[in-house]
Amino acid sequence: MLAEMRIQGLGVIEDALLELHPGFTVVTGETGAGKTMVVTGLHLLSGGRAEASKVRNGMLKAFVEGRFTLDKADAASRIVIDAGADIDEDGSVIALRTVAVDGRSRAHLGGRSVPVGVLADLSEQVIAVHGQNDQLRLLRPSEQRAVIDRFAGTAVSGPLTAYREVREEWLAIIAELTERSTRSREMAQQADLLKHGLTEIDAVAPEPGEDVELTEQIKRLMAVDELRASATEAHVAVSGSPDGDPDAPGALGLVGEAVRRLVSAEDPALRDLVPRLEEASVLLTDVGAELGGYVEGLDADPGLLEKVLARQADLKRLTRKYAADIDGVLAWADDASRRLESMDTSEEALAELARRRDELATQLAGHATEVSAARGKAAAELASAITNELSGLAMGQAELEITVEQRPAEHGDRQALTIDGHAVHAGPDGIDEVELLLRAHNGAPPLPVHKAASGGELSRVMLAIEVVLAHADTVQTLVFDEVDAGVGGRAAVEIGRRLARLARTHQVLVVTHLPQVAAFADQHLVVDKGTSGGVTRSGVKLLEQSDRVKELARMLAGMDGTETGRAHAEELLAAAEKDKAAAAPKRKRAKKG
Repeated sequence: MLAEMRIQGLGVIEDALLELHPGFTVVTGETGAGKTMVVTGLHLLSGGRAEASKVRNGMLKAFVEGRFTLDKADAASRIVIDAGADIDEDGSVIALRTVAVDGRSRAHLGGRSVPVGVLADLSEQVIAVHGQNDQLRLLRPSEQRAVIDRFAGTAVSGPLTAYREVREEWLAIIAELTERSTRSREMAQQADLLKHGLTEIDAVAPEPGEDVELTEQIKRLMAVDELRASATEAHVAVSGSPDGDPDAPGALGLVGEAVRRLVSAEDPALRDLVPRLEEASVLLTDVGAELGGYVEGLDADPGLLEKVLARQADLKRLTRKYAADIDGVLAWADDASRRLESMDTSEEALAELARRRDELATQLAGHATEVSAARGKAAAELASAITNELSGLAMGQAELEITVEQRPAEHGDRQALTIDGHAVHAGPDGIDEVELLLRAHNGAPPLPVHKAASGGELSRVMLAIEVVLAHADTVQTLVFDEVDAGVGGRAAVEIGRRLARLARTHQVLVVTHLPQVAAFADQHLVVDKGTSGGVTRSGVKLLEQSDRVKELARMLAGMDGTETGRAHAEELLAAAEKDKAAAAPKRKRAKKG
């Protein structure tokens, strides 16, 4: 949850610290005092768009800092750790967002600079902000479908995951079949070129690195006379003259003569040198034999140079056409073989792809039908639950309906799927179109919720949905920005009651102008606006009980200076406390059950 938040230089707020209650915290204040800056700060802390116009006049930067407490085993902690940030021993992490007057912004998490997207990922796990924009998003079909999916839980998410996996392969097969069918002539031409190249390479059958080896061999063969003379002279120097000339005994003969002289010497010190000379003699014998073999090998095949040059010419024909060297030619051949496998445009190959496409379509239809059935069941249960909530929000005659219908495929739709003889659009979230309909009163026709509900009623529908979905919402902190807009009287009391109910399982932060809502809060913060030296400044302070009575009286049409207003405020607080106390035993019994 969000333990505290500090705002500096944002709008009219110069410096404010909000220490938040784990239950229900309410933020109030006069119009223009800066209540909305609290929500703006939360949006920035959640990775929202930065606007230079929000930076306070006279300041270079705006700062929003939040301290979150996390469970080290949950997804939010993994995001922090993956970003290289640190989580304190008490499970808390500091997030910071700065916005400069030139519009540039920076994000920090756990003492490290991170992309703004990391804050957005973290906020998705810990904070959900609901305001006027969120009500507008509720009007989108995709958002309405998401409401059902959240409520249904694994009943939808399970088959929907399977649906998406099959759909991905199904679309890939369709794309491949389309490409092979429409580009068959072009692909056939490309395949012929590849086959010709592979045939030419196979005919030469080059070996890896063969071109380098041939180059070295050619150098030796072209210098054969010089090499023969050098090797022959070296052989004579080591082994002596082949005709036994005593004047050219070679190194081997000289060493042998030295051995004979030392063997008969009287001095043991000279005789001790004999073994070492004998070792030298063995080594010279080996070298002489290798030199002799080398000379004989040079004379073994006089036509070898011609053969090697011919082989080199064959390899050069390949390197001129396919790659810079033989290793590159072999790599081209491997790639060409793989490309040929995907260019089979024969009737057999196309028929196999079509068979696989139809097989996947059958599987996809099965998963889509399962998803639709789960959504239909969840829609009925969710609509009934929301209708029950609306009855307590001064919308007793209103009835919510949720329709789940298959979306027909349009002409030429490449994602068309046939189910029960009808072509439907198989989108990434299934085949269903979901719509929230509201029947304003008995006898009224069901209409799309944005047409049947006023602004205030739409706020209440939004709140009812959140109350019903509280069990399915993994986000711990819920923020409501004037969700009570356009509401008053008894409906306002019911909104406060339901927000207090949400606070039993979630941390709830509400920006409101209604005293009936504020009375239900566990903690009351007020945004104060003051003027000093012609400069307007706002701050946030925590209200004690006596100050809270005064603030509620002010919210009651500016009655903070009257006894009647104070009495009314005290009555509101007492009624709210009594209501929460009555609900507390129910909560305990529910936990035991």
